[in-house]
Amino acid sequence: MRIIAGKAGRIAIKVPTAVTRPTTDFVRQALFSILGEKVTHARVLDLFAGSGALGLEALSRGADRCTFVDEHRQAVSIIAGNLAKAALTGGQAVKSEVVAFLKRDCGSYDLIFADPPYWKYHGDKDHVADLFKSGLLPARLAEGGWLIVEISSHQASPVTEDFSLVARREYGSSAILIYEKPVVPTTPISKAR
Repeated sequence: MRIIAGKAGRIAIKVPTAVTRPTTDFVRQALFSILGEKVTHARVLDLFAGSGALGLEALSRGADRCTFVDEHRQAVSIIAGNLAKAALTGGQAVKSEVVAFLKRDCGSYDLIFADPPYWKYHGDKDHVADLFKSGLLPARLAEGGWLIVEISSHQASPVTEDFSLVARREYGSSAILIYEKPVVPTTPISKAR
């Protein structure tokens, strides 16, 4: 795997053995083409970070900072090594279960990436459903920000009152979902007579 573009473009990155399905170069290229200028100076949160490929790509393309969250010690160590190898600043790797991190975090992020292990079979943990049920993401997403979720292309797009689905793009076995906070209609204030 490698960082695709930006100041650290073409630098190879390590992937933890615990990560069985890293986001492919093709899917990352497509995603960052969609994101375009939204990445520049963004505050990024990379949940279920694994190798950190999504957050590293964002930093390479001009994001100001990125917090990488993964519960596996090896992943956090590899992310720190990838940041150093790519000479990218503004990155911080945190060892934590994602919902536990969100409960104690008070940051505001322009882009939140969530690329958990895919839900495949009945009885598997559905990390995306758990994230949405927690109700913790809306407070972390800045106004005008995007939540980007990667799921299996065989899975339906999760629905939640907290976010509106802006786009779904499928690339082979992966689907990228882009959510934003719903627009709350404002009622004009009538003038007192």
